[in-house]
Amino acid sequence: MAGAAIVGLAACGGAPAPGAQPGTQQTPAASSPTTPTPAPSTATTQAPNTPAPRASSTSIPGSPGITGSLAGKDWTYIPTTRRVVALTFDAGANADAVPSILATLRREGVPATFFLTGNFVRDFPFAARSIAAAGFRIGDHTITHPYLTQLSDTAVQREIVGGAQQIMSVTGKNPAPLFRFPYGDADARTIAIANRAGYVPVRWTVDTLGWEGTAGHISAPVVVSRVLAAAGPGEIVLMHAGSNPDDHTTFDADALAQVISGLRARGHSFVTLDALTR
Repeated sequence: MAGAAIVGLAACGGAPAPGAQPGTQQTPAASSPTTPTPAPSTATTQAPNTPAPRASSTSIPGSPGITGSLAGKDWTYIPTTRRVVALTFDAGANADAVPSILATLRREGVPATFFLTGNFVRDFPFAARSIAAAGFRIGDHTITHPYLTQLSDTAVQREIVGGAQQIMSVTGKNPAPLFRFPYGDADARTIAIANRAGYVPVRWTVDTLGWEGTAGHISAPVVVSRVLAAAGPGEIVLMHAGSNPDDHTTFDADALAQVISGLRARGHSFVTLDALTR
């Protein structure tokens, strides 16, 4: 798997910044249109806004710097020969699909990893706590979901560490050492900063593109097809915990049960991204 290609486009909106350099060890994926964060609604997965904790530029407790074989990479797969798959969900814009995703994962007995932004846990604390209470692994996705390659070293560290602090404040869960770059926008400098802060950046093997909605000619069957076409040992699947803000589709959630059954039929089992860092 060492030469596994990234399938699909970078997630969570926006093209990589002009002049951004690829991360070490892999070719950067193309990116998707920027998705603005909607104003809070009255959905049951959302509670009124709560103040965000002040971000610190220092590492959170219990997060030593990453060294050795895990350092210097934005991982696109779990290095293993076992037929295991990590389902991952990015959460930033809204929490519309969280109840459905959690219900399916619980019903199927499947573990998963959720990458939360600080703004997500601030704006959707009920959904964030539901994910944590259900026992799913939580990772850090920054505070505000910016293009990190455009920021200074100090600002990059503040986004990473501040996101973790907000996640811990709302959910009680420490996301270390799992981190995902917004938009997949990474380079050697920002990877090194994440490593020094105690984080292992994790990209994906396949992006379902469910976030594109009907405008991207996506459907639940397309999501299933993309995941199964990329299936292999250590596959990391990128899905999203929200809906498309324009058409309000939730194709990742709609396809999830079929994704799970299809992977199982091919002999795959499921792990969290802790399997990468052990």
